[in-house]
Amino acid sequence: MVSESTANSINQHLHELVLSSSDVEEFLSELARVSARSLSEPGDEILCGITLLRHRKAATVASSSPAAQAMDEIQYAYGDGPCMTASREQETVHISDLEQDGRWPHYAATVHGHGFRSILALPFLLEGETRAALNLYSHRPCRFDHRATELARDFVHQTSMALRLAVRFAHSSDTAANLKATLETRTGIDVAVGIIMAQNRCSQDEAFELLKSASSARNIKLHALAAGVVESLGQGPTRTHFEV
Repeated sequence: MVSESTANSINQHLHELVLSSSDVEEFLSELARVSARSLSEPGDEILCGITLLRHRKAATVASSSPAAQAMDEIQYAYGDGPCMTASREQETVHISDLEQDGRWPHYAATVHGHGFRSILALPFLLEGETRAALNLYSHRPCRFDHRATELARDFVHQTSMALRLAVRFAHSSDTAANLKATLETRTGIDVAVGIIMAQNRCSQDEAFELLKSASSARNIKLHALAAGVVESLGQGPTRTHFEV
């Protein structure tokens, strides 16, 4: 099991990483490297990839090395595998020896051909519809015994909170960016409506209907036409081509 001091150190590092990372992908890349370092032993390197399911499609969003990413992507070519199952079903998938495991035979034969013998895939505990799994690969058969599996589970449990925070930040960031864009578009339309009201001495509703009609007639998006109206105001007393 991970010692309390080690767990606290990992947690602190990951939470600091959430705050310092520019996006979720950067956070996950460092998370994969931290996972591989924490679970490897001298002379026995563990490879780590992180699979994320979005709209029922799987993708490796981070890996500890190009080799780890390549192993993840093999299963996507076959349409299923331990990492996708762990993400989708939210259950731990353990292959102690690829030579003896009968699941996903074509996938197993391909991964085994690259020299790997054992795989452990563990789901992150996330919120909503987001699904992700930590994928561990070893060249040794039976590498992930009870102790190693419990250690990996502890690690996933500790990192799930940080990952939830990162995903939440990303969602908030996307929402804020969309809101900002919407407000900017809405502001431009409102300004254009005000210009049309002043130039045509009409009501707000009439000005908006004029803008909408012109947008439809000219096959120009409303916000783009509104931007043109606003820009024309800075080019002198030219009247816009709207008539009541």
